[in-house]
Amino acid sequence: MSGGLAHRWDLSAAAAIALQKSLAGQVERADRLGPGGRRAIRHVAGVDVAFEEGGAITRAAVVVLRRADLVTVESAVARRPTRFPYVPGLLSFCEVPAILAALTALSQRPDLLLCDGQGLAHPRRFGLACHLGLLADLPAIGVAKSRLIGAHAEPGPAKGDWAPLMAPGKTGGRMMRIGAVLRSRAGVKPLYISIGHRVSLRTALAFTLRGTTRYRLPEAIRRADKLSKGGAPG
Repeated sequence: MSGGLAHRWDLSAAAAIALQKSLAGQVERADRLGPGGRRAIRHVAGVDVAFEEGGAITRAAVVVLRRADLVTVESAVARRPTRFPYVPGLLSFCEVPAILAALTALSQRPDLLLCDGQGLAHPRRFGLACHLGLLADLPAIGVAKSRLIGAHAEPGPAKGDWAPLMAPGKTGGRMMRIGAVLRSRAGVKPLYISIGHRVSLRTALAFTLRGTTRYRLPEAIRRADKLSKGGAPG
């Protein structure tokens, strides 16, 4: 499953950083969800990755949920040799090839991706959700469990409370909003939400909350996490 954009994966760390910088400008930060806007989103896919054999194998899981009732309608797993070493800020080069293979194995293309990782909340504004969304040509949201960069106030204690995640612009100076720190459930640690591709931050927050039930993580990502580790996605 690809949007037509492709690139080599056998890159050095320096070349991967240069590629991130060159592709970051292609990330769309406004809603482009298809005819009907948010109503066009009928199936949401959660994406997560685990590693096997001491990191030698990348195991990517995709679980597709019906947006209306969060029922799992399809899932897929892809296992690929890990070709890129772990380097902070370059995680997508480890994970995206296997994720794309899992997406290709689906019988139906999802309308939105919820990714366990960063989007714009990344040093080069090109985290995993941006990289995957751009290559798959799908709306994508970064839903991270921890902060990579930026500063923020503590969000309020209730579900839905959030605070802006701020960082200096690319050339320093004026602070800009790169994401949001969201309380997805009362009394739990917040999530770090950011634009991946073709989604505004407001829409990213709305879909994250809509897909969250009694757990901290949205159901699509929670089920993909279980599947990536060898469990059942239900």
